[in-house]
Amino acid sequence: MIQSAQVASKFTLFTHHAKTFPDLVTALRNSMLRAGVFRNEKTAEEQVVQVLNFDIHLQKDFRGKRFVERITECIPVEEKNEYTFDHRKEKTLEGKFDKFFDNATHYFSKITDKKLYTYRNILEYVDGEYVITNPITDHNINEMRLNMDDNDIEEFDKFAAKHWNIKLKKLFEDEEPIAAEPVKAKRGRKSKTDK
Repeated sequence: MIQSAQVASKFTLFTHHAKTFPDLVTALRNSMLRAGVFRNEKTAEEQVVQVLNFDIHLQKDFRGKRFVERITECIPVEEKNEYTFDHRKEKTLEGKFDKFFDNATHYFSKITDKKLYTYRNILEYVDGEYVITNPITDHNINEMRLNMDDNDIEEFDKFAAKHWNIKLKKLFEDEEPIAAEPVKAKRGRKSKTDK
């Protein structure tokens, strides 16, 4: 499923039984390791994170009624070069060693405790109504808009302005990818949605 989602498909839909988003990532990573597709945990997890965009988590109450409990977005963490070359400017051997150890600390932190993703809830079911909690990332907003017709884009832009206070640039006005322009972010605003 992860492999097929990586190539030539606009989206992949599947079900799972994980209780939390990190549990979902761990379960998929472990499945890939058990299947022998990967031998390294980090590499397998990285592949999983590149495929997961959203998790729509269903819940069943004690009456047997199913409802969407939350929608969570997976956000891959981009690799950043945090190394410094300031050692060349240092006049003393002690200063050069300090800069070396700063770089070594960054290196070992990346190797031993590399964070591959973060996640955030976009929508949550709280006290009988849906609460829009966080905006979707610019990357996923852009990808979603590229797959919408003009009417859907217009409605989506109104939604983004109303619930996330984000004004979106017009699509196709130039060759560069569009980016969201946050206008004063409002978080945790309650909104009743159609059921």
